[in-house]
Amino acid sequence: MSRIAVVVKGYPRLSETFIAQEILGLQKRGVEQLIVSLRHPTDPHLHDLHREITAEVLYLPEYLKDDPKRVARARRWAEKQPGYARALAAFNADLERDRSANRYRRFGQACVFAHELPEDVTWLHTHYLHTPASVTRYAALIRGMEWSFSAHAKDIWTSPAWELREKIDDSAWGVTCTRVNVDYLNGLGKRSDAVELVYHGLDFSRFPSPPATRAMRDGSGEPVRFLSVGRLVEKKGYDDLIAALARLPEDLNWHFDHIGGGALKTRLQARAEKAGIADRITWHGAQPREAVIEACLNSDLFVLPSRIARSGDRDGLPNVLMEAQSLGLCCLSTKVSAIPELIEDGRTGVLVEPHDPKELAAALETLARDPARRQAIGLEASKHVRSAFSSKPGIDRLAEKLRPHDLRAAG
Repeated sequence: MSRIAVVVKGYPRLSETFIAQEILGLQKRGVEQLIVSLRHPTDPHLHDLHREITAEVLYLPEYLKDDPKRVARARRWAEKQPGYARALAAFNADLERDRSANRYRRFGQACVFAHELPEDVTWLHTHYLHTPASVTRYAALIRGMEWSFSAHAKDIWTSPAWELREKIDDSAWGVTCTRVNVDYLNGLGKRSDAVELVYHGLDFSRFPSPPATRAMRDGSGEPVRFLSVGRLVEKKGYDDLIAALARLPEDLNWHFDHIGGGALKTRLQARAEKAGIADRITWHGAQPREAVIEACLNSDLFVLPSRIARSGDRDGLPNVLMEAQSLGLCCLSTKVSAIPELIEDGRTGVLVEPHDPKELAAALETLARDPARRQAIGLEASKHVRSAFSSKPGIDRLAEKLRPHDLRAAG
């Protein structure tokens, strides 16, 4: 039986359960895999998905200086391969437009990847079109192999068009998780159908059914519980949320719980302190999925104020919104990227304009004071997301695209 090499930036990662879900789904469908990780894990927790994955993991040197002998051996081997000249030409062309240490690191990692790739691996598939796709592309050229990709969000919107175009044209095929992404990527390359829409979705068997009724908190007595789950980074818009929470009227009793880590935590805590609302906020840090599910079941409103970062980075279709909806929790988010592909404003959630604390505050207050509306929206959202965003069709399709390479090698 042959294997597919699945290339990821880091494994395992709490913020990338959609990748773990896909790897496990392919495993259950008989697609044998080798996980190739550009970084060692740093997250303090594992999801239950990671514990079920049996694939071998190959860790490449995160920095070339970490293991110079390993890199040197790989480079000497690579230089003798028929595909090395093509790989070096592609690297040099990229280097002319991006002369960075990261670019050199990508090529060094690619040499190690190609050198240490087991002979039973017949196809390379990478998650993300930025660094992991560069490493995969160079390794595929050295090895004379074909490769494919799954594109997501940051990798698309923070990468230059020339680099995306060349990777799309060099790959055999690609998939991405939103219609917005598909339209953009297929407009770049030579083939208008090079990239296919495959929603990640969720394996809803891992989530309990939504409660038939929820607490009818309206902020007049017990505090309304607001919840958000996400990394504390610019594109999540948490500074807008702090500003919106600070605008809520004094007579509305509320508490905000945040789950997730991130570089902006200290800055956001300082903003909350300055706004006089720090005592109404609990920062829980990174938590396992079980804790996220429990928080969703005990909360009244899920809030994700996503926006486009100055770098161009943005959310795709956030898993946390699908998770919250599946549990019948009303969601308030923004009209950014593919979020409107998931949430129909007013029916399966509420959407406001991004980067607008005033509008966000008004929506928070309206929903906080109307528990019956929250419950109706949450139950409708749960029905919709469970019927339209199951992970099964997407993983079935990916297995269908990858499995022929197993059969070809076996034959």
